[in-house]
Formats: sequence, structure tokens, C-alpha cells
Amino acid sequence: MELALASAKPSARAAGGSSCPPLLFSPLKPFPLLRFPPRRRPTAARLRLRASAAASSPGGEEVFGARKELTGLQPLVESLPPAARTAAELAVAAAAVAAGYGIGLRLGGGSRAVAVAGGAVLGAASVAGAAAVNSVVPEVAAVGLHNYVAGHDDPTNMDKAEVEAIANKYGVSTQDAAFKAELCDLYARYVYSVLPPADEDLKGSEVQAIIKFKRALGLDDVDAANMHMEIGRRIYRERLETSDRDADMEQRRAFQKLIYVSNLVFGDQSVFLLPWKRLFGVTDSQIEIAMRENAKSLYSSQLKSIGRGLDIGTLIDVRRAQLAYKLSDEIAAEMFREHAKKLVEENVSTALDIMKSRIPDSLAKAVEEVESVIKFNSSLTTLSKHPQADQFACGLGPLSLGGEYDHDRRADDLKILYKAYATEVLSDGIVDDQKLAPLNELRNIFGLGKREAEGILSDVKAHIYRRTLAKVFNTELASVPSKAAFLQILCEKLQFDPELASKMHKEIYREKLQQFVADGELSKEEVEALMAFQVRLCIPQETVDAVHTEICGQLFEKVVKEAIASVDGYDTDRREAVRKAAQSLYLKKEAAMAIFGKAVRKLFLTYIQRAKEAANTIETAKELKKLISFNTVVVSELLADIKGELSQTAETEASSTASESEGEDDEYEWESLATLRKTRPDKELKEKLRKSSQNEITLKDDIPLRDRTELYETYLKFCIGGETTNVSFGTAISTKKDDSEFLMLRQLGDILGLTRKEVQDVHIKFTEKAFVQQAEVILADGKLTEAKADQLAKIQKQFGLPTENAQKIIKAITTTKLSSAIEASVARGQIGIQQVRGLKDANFQLDSLISEPLRESIYRKTVEEIFSSGTGDFDEDEVYVKIPADLIINAEKAKSIVQDIAKVRLENSLVQAIALLRQKKRDDVVSSLNDLLACDAAVPASQPLSWPTPGELDDLYAIYLKSIPKPEKLSRLQDLLGISNEKANKIRDAASEGTLPIAAAEEKEELTF
Repeated sequence: MELALASAKPSARAAGGSSCPPLLFSPLKPFPLLRFPPRRRPTAARLRLRASAAASSPGGEEVFGARKELTGLQPLVESLPPAARTAAELAVAAAAVAAGYGIGLRLGGGSRAVAVAGGAVLGAASVAGAAAVNSVVPEVAAVGLHNYVAGHDDPTNMDKAEVEAIANKYGVSTQDAAFKAELCDLYARYVYSVLPPADEDLKGSEVQAIIKFKRALGLDDVDAANMHMEIGRRIYRERLETSDRDADMEQRRAFQKLIYVSNLVFGDQSVFLLPWKRLFGVTDSQIEIAMRENAKSLYSSQLKSIGRGLDIGTLIDVRRAQLAYKLSDEIAAEMFREHAKKLVEENVSTALDIMKSRIPDSLAKAVEEVESVIKFNSSLTTLSKHPQADQFACGLGPLSLGGEYDHDRRADDLKILYKAYATEVLSDGIVDDQKLAPLNELRNIFGLGKREAEGILSDVKAHIYRRTLAKVFNTELASVPSKAAFLQILCEKLQFDPELASKMHKEIYREKLQQFVADGELSKEEVEALMAFQVRLCIPQETVDAVHTEICGQLFEKVVKEAIASVDGYDTDRREAVRKAAQSLYLKKEAAMAIFGKAVRKLFLTYIQRAKEAANTIETAKELKKLISFNTVVVSELLADIKGELSQTAETEASSTASESEGEDDEYEWESLATLRKTRPDKELKEKLRKSSQNEITLKDDIPLRDRTELYETYLKFCIGGETTNVSFGTAISTKKDDSEFLMLRQLGDILGLTRKEVQDVHIKFTEKAFVQQAEVILADGKLTEAKADQLAKIQKQFGLPTENAQKIIKAITTTKLSSAIEASVARGQIGIQQVRGLKDANFQLDSLISEPLRESIYRKTVEEIFSSGTGDFDEDEVYVKIPADLIINAEKAKSIVQDIAKVRLENSLVQAIALLRQKKRDDVVSSLNDLLACDAAVPASQPLSWPTPGELDDLYAIYLKSIPKPEKLSRLQDLLGISNEKANKIRDAASEGTLPIAAAEEKEELTF
């Protein structure tokens, strides 16, 4: 909004030669722009001057300008009091009248009229002079007022009586235009000087100083408000004239301060006296912002008087200041809480600095800072519940640093401080409600979560509990009869979770064990010390075993891996190292076996992976052979040494005997399998292969059963086919293998963890597959002759396959071949329902011989034959039940097929009958009508059939009547053809008399012929 600003216009008298500045405005007219001293950016000297004058109100010539000098008649007026001035004016007027009368009498030749005229002229002149003198009096009074105020040390100490005394001195009224203009000018200059520059904040004393000075001048609110508006115009114009962004912001802030101070000076009347929105285009929200921000600035300064030692008097003063500053309770409360948080943060920072400095007694000094925080928070909480809390500063109550923007960043520091305080408070090992209360309060102050604080307290309690254990371990704890009761009492005093205590006991035992086995073995003394820890700390035996397995097992595993991966093989040194490790680490046999098994299985899997990645079956078999050799040469001997056995021959033989006898009954019938029989070595082969492999460590749980059986089958093929060697000209020679390969096959089955049943299934599957390949070649034509049966029997005996399995395979092959032939015959239409029933009687499985679509095709063909048989019969039980059962077709689906066919053939049969009628084929007409009745029996027609020539329908009825049908068929045909009873009776009578039209036509045709 652009304002129309008026400029100051000097009076004619001032322009005529007066050196003092003219009065700047008249309160009764539109105010011209005031001539305020220009604002400059504060220099260091000016800042020092303001700092020295901050305690007192500004005044003197610096604010109101230099003293003014009197000119012209003004010194004369100044020297005469009002009474003397009036007497002098009267005397001058009388003398002027007398002199004018004498001059007129003398010049008029003694004429009285001329004399009177002369006296009147000079009297008027004297009156005009007196008037001129009187007109100068207000200006002199204004100058006197200006000089008086400018010379006053503190204008706010002036009294209204002093201003009135100056006016009375010159005999003028305070409402005189010139005098009032000077009052307004002085007030405006003072207000402008009181307002701090834009880069400084209000001090809080401005409002009271302005009010006091306004009262001292006796200026009413309307005139004073006009001066505030004039100051606003000055600031607004400066803002429009500036092109600097920073300067523009300074003018904005100065204008906001003016709005705030002015509204406080005039209070509720400011709404009417200060038209900010109308003159300057500001909105209510902008005014609200100006009021709020300046009030917050003043209140922030006031809050600095509040420290950690809360004083009720200070809190009351702060509350009064808040009300005086027109600051809302919500904002004041928020600012108070922020101030209190800053005080707490200072204590927290100090405490953290002390802890990081590592000075003597740093923990105690840091705790003192924390206790100061707790005390301060307790005071805030207590005062918030005071009966007169409404008279105190807003925002009293418990504090919390949670939710601050940097709380997450400082959370770790707060946790450290909380832990330090908890450590100091609980250092005596006793926890009670008196100690927990300040800890809970500190948790709320730091904004820590309940779980976080509980975790910290748990760590502190654990540290204290462990420290207590160290003190009493070899004294009280060693001497008490009940270790568990003693430990329970310690936990109860410290309110420490017994489960956490048990975990700590386990950790202590673990640390001691790690310390003792650092040299790779445990001595007898170390074992006894560990036993003492176990007894005094009440550690369960299973926990001790688990710790030993974990820690000692790592060392044992390292020795085992070195022995397995040794380049020189499993020699005497490696064997001795393994035995020593197994004995000196005091590992249980089960634990040692578990560790050894894990390492071995890992290497087994390496061999298996290589076998899977091999280029062909032969290479796969070679890798599996390496696995078997590794198991026999290294793993078996190493396992015996771990068990502490010098020889495992007896055990191996016993286990071998047991394994052979195991499941003997289950596999008796399969002993005839050649490949399975070869895995049972005879005595000669046993002597040849003295070393036997272990079967305790297997890959049963590491590889799926499918992969294990595939690997076993691959090696089985290798055992049967032998190793192939490529020679020149693209040929290959198969190297024959002896039965030792089958013994290795059995060892491979043990390594893979295959049960006897699973091994047996692989051999059966392999043998049946080989037999199927041979049988399919022999039975290629699907015919089993006597010669082919003998040939298959020889192959069966060679493979050792039981007769029952061989017969199943032969039947399956012949059935498959027969199925193909049958399906071809069905496609050619050579097989119907009668042939299907013959196959069923021969115990053939129709669902395997004939597919469902072909069976449905046979059923459809059979139904169509029934509807075209010319008999007119339709047996629902035969069509809907028996035939679908023979063809293994769903009954509902069969019924749907019948209905679809019947609907189509119903109308087709009528058309066919009419065509045959026209061709004079009576027998064929009867057959077509019977087919029509059969279709109607399957799907009864709801209304008579339509035909464009009714006479032909009568002829059809007559022909069917002559065929002597069953009455029910004739009656149904009458209904289908739509022939009435009357017409039907006429046709019957004509038939009995031999006068049927169609019969006469036929006789005539015969005679003609």
C-alpha cells in the first residue's frame, strides 16, 4: 500500500529570517512528516553510550534537539510577565490615542473631528502592535517549553504541573496550537528515541517511560496516537526508499517494535486510536506476529532471572512481566520449559565434560551435577502443585529432554551419564525404592525409554554383582554350605534377575576356560579350578559340557583338520597329535565324535560336489572312488584313534556281521539280484581287502535322498560297465572290473547314509530298467510267442529278477502295445460296445487301454446306432447305466451326450421320413418314424412337430398305422405329428375300409404299370 505522505511546510515568519527550526506539525491538521534524526548503524561508541544510558531514560539535546534562540520581539515578550505586558500594552495604546488626538488637532486646525480621527488612527496602530506582540507569545512559550525539556536530565521525571507552569508563565493555554504542536513534537522525538534500532531488542522499560512522559506533557491519547502514526509513516517511507535487503529487514523489525510498543502504551484503545491496517495495509496476522515476537523477546530476557534455585518472588515477578508483555500462557509456558531445559542441558554438558576429563573424583563430581538436575526437576514438580501456582510463571512441571531435535544424537551421552549415576547410587550392592525413585525421575528427564533404562540398570547391576562375586569368591562363598542360597541373597539385595546371574556364571566359566586352554591343553590343577567355579557358581553339568564342547572343540577341530588335510598322509605324528588333543582337552567322546563328524562331512561334500561337476559318468565314478578311498584310508583310522582304539578289526567284523544279519528277512526275496549279490563279499575277497571303512559318519542329513540314490546308481553303472578307454580311430575299449568294485559300492552306500531298503530299491530299479530295455526290443510287435517267452526267461535269470516282477513288466509292455492297436481300431470304427465288453470280460483295464475321449466316442457311436436302428426302442437302463459303466464314463456326462444327440436327430428323423414318403418307400418311412419315437423317448418333445404341409403328416400317420405298431407308439406319434382325434379316427376308418388315399394311389400306380 502506497501512502500519500505530506511534507512539512515552514511558516512565513520562520521563513523570514528565524534560524530555529519551525514547528513540524499541527495536531489539528494532517500531520506533516516529522524531522527525526536519521538512524545509523550502531558504532562501538554509540553502543557504549547506549549501554551507559540504559539504566536511565534518554533526554537532553541529543533527543529533543539544540536549545532554541529568541528573535525579533520574542526576547521582549520573554522579559515581560503577562501582567506587565498587558499594562504596557494599555499604556502604549493610551499614549498612542493621546498623541494621535494632539497631532490631529494640530494638523486639523483645531478641528475636534480631525483630532478624534488622529487619535483613532494611532490607537488602532497601537492595538495592532499589541496584537503582534501577543501573537508571538505562544511561540515564545513553545520555545521555553522546548528549552526546558531539552535541558532536563530525565524527562520522565517531569511533572504535568511543570508544563502547565510554563504555559501560565506566558499566559497561554496548553491547548494553544503552537504550544500543543511543540508538545506533540517533543513526544514524538522522545518516542522515536526510546525505540531501539532494528538490530537491538526491546529492554522492557520503553512502554512505561513513554506513558510517564506522555502524562508529564499532559498530552491526550488522540494526539499521542497521531504521533505514533507519524513515526510509522517515517519508518514506512524509509523502507520504500531503501534498496538494500538487510536495510529492508531492519525497517520491518523497527516497524514491528513500533506496533508492539504503541499497542501496549494505549492498551485496549489501540484498536481505535492506531489504524495500522488502514494506513499501512498490514493484516491482523502481521500485527499478531509483531506482538508475539517482541513479547517473546522481552519475556526471554525476563526468564534469565530464573536460575536453578527457584524463588517464589522471582516466579511471581516473571508472571507479572508476562501479563504486562501481553504474552499468551501457552507460549510463556513453552518458553519457560525451554529455559529450564537449557539449564538442565548445561548441567548435563558439565557432567559429561567432567567424565571425559578423567580428573580425580570425576565420577563423584559428575554425579553432583546430575543430582542438581534431579533437585531442580523436583522443585519444578513441587511448585507446579503449589496452591498459588496460578500466580507463578507458566510452564512449571517435570522436564524431559526426550523429543528434542538432537535427542537421538545425544542419546548415547545421556545413557552414559545415566549409567554413571546408577553405578554411584547402587555401589553398595543394595537396591530399594529410595534409590529407584531418583533413577526413575532421571530416566524421565533424559527421555530414555523404559526398556533402555532397564537395560542400563541391568548392566549396572550385573557389573556390581560380578564385582561382589570377585570379593567373596574365595572367602564367604567358598565357606558357606549352600552356595545357591548365598547367591540368591545377593540377587535379592541387588534385585538382579537370577537368570541373568546364571548367564553371568556361564560367561565367567567360559572366560576361565578360555584362559586355561590358551596353551592348547588343560592341566590337572586347571581342571580342579574349573570344578571349583562350577560348584561355587552352581553351573549345571550340561552347561559346562556345552562350554567345553564349544571352546575345546575349536582346538580339537583344528587338530583334526590338520590331520585330515595333511599332505604326507595320516602318519604317526598326526596320529599322536590327535590322540593327545582328544585326551588333554577332556572332551567327551560324543563331543569329539560330533566335531570330527562335522569336519569329515565337510570334506565328503567336497568330493560329492566334484563328482556332480564331472564331465561324464566315468569321471563322476572316479571322484566317488576317491571319496571311498579317503573314507577307508584316512577317516576310518582317524576315527579309531579318536575313540582310543588301537585296532578296530573285531568291532568292524562284529558290526559287519550285525549289518549283514539286519534286514535279512526283508531282502531275502531280492538276494537273486546279481548286482545286489555282488555287494556281499565272500571270504576270499574279504582277505584281499583287509581294510574296512567306517559307517558311523554319513551324509544322510546333508544331501537329499534323491541325490544320494542317483550317485549310488551312477557308481553301480560304473561297476557293471567298467571303465572306458578311448583308443585311435574314435573307438573305445571297456575295461572289465572285478567284484571288488561292488564292495566299494557298498561302502559308498554306507557313506551316503542309504538304508538297506533304499539300496535295495536302487538295485531293483536298475535291474527292472535293464530288463525293460531288453523286453521292449523283443516285444516290439506286441505279440508274445513261445520263443519270445523263452528268450525273456533267460534274460530274467541272467539279471536275477523275480518271476513276478518280470511278468508285470512283460504284461505292461504287451498292454501298452495292445492299447495302441485298440486305439487305432477305435479311430477306424472297428471297435464298438460289444468288443469293449469282450475286453472287459478278459480282465483288461479299459482306462489304461482306451483313453477317455475315445471311450466317449464309442459311447456316442453306440447311442447314434440306437437312434438309427429303426426299432423305436429306447432302454434307459441300458443307455444311461450299463453302457456308461462298461465304458467307465460319468453317468451325468453320458446323459448329456444322449440328450444332445436326441435333440438333433428328432427333427432330422421327421425330415427323413417326409423325404422317404415322397420317394414311396413305405418300409423306410416306418423305420424313420420309429427313430423319431426313440429320440422322443430320450428327450420328450413339449409340443407337436411343425411341418408346412399337414397332408404329408397325415400320410405319415396312415403309413405307420398300416404297419400295425404298438398302440402306445401310435398314440405318441399322433401327438408328435399334431393330428387331432377326429382326423385320426377318420384315418383308422379309411384304413379298415381300405379307402386310404395313399393306398388308392399305390394301387392306381400298380395298375398303370
